[in-house]
Amino acid sequence: AAKPASMPSSWISALGGGALIGAAAVLLLLTHGRIAGISGVIGSLLPPLPSDRGWRLAFVAGLALAGLGTALIAPSAIGASVRSSTAVVIAGLLVGFGTRLGGGCTSGHGVCGLSRLSARSLVAVAIFMTTGAATAMIAGAS
Repeated sequence: AAKPASMPSSWISALGGGALIGAAAVLLLLTHGRIAGISGVIGSLLPPLPSDRGWRLAFVAGLALAGLGTALIAPSAIGASVRSSTAVVIAGLLVGFGTRLGGGCTSGHGVCGLSRLSARSLVAVAIFMTTGAATAMIAGAS
């Protein structure tokens, strides 16, 4: 009998990561009635609202701990940056500016907004993806 084709491990990792992101978004919505838009979660920490502080800090800590845990357990899953630290910081600041300008980030619009069939999120994601593809082409990303 022919051996079935196996799925590359990178696809399995991506599928697992996507499932965890979706589960976290659903859990936050069910337990707190909040959308898991990372820019909004982090942006509202400064200044924090007393009633919101706990879950926001826990959510951000979970993100950081997941990254740290992955770096310790499976460092090859993360890989090294293909750009300098300066370029990464500038890119991060531009992304932060863009999330404010666009009224949300890829997690808020792409994961949560699209799943709620938000027309506003569909437009935002189309712009994110188009801009990202154009930037990657211009910057020569592989």
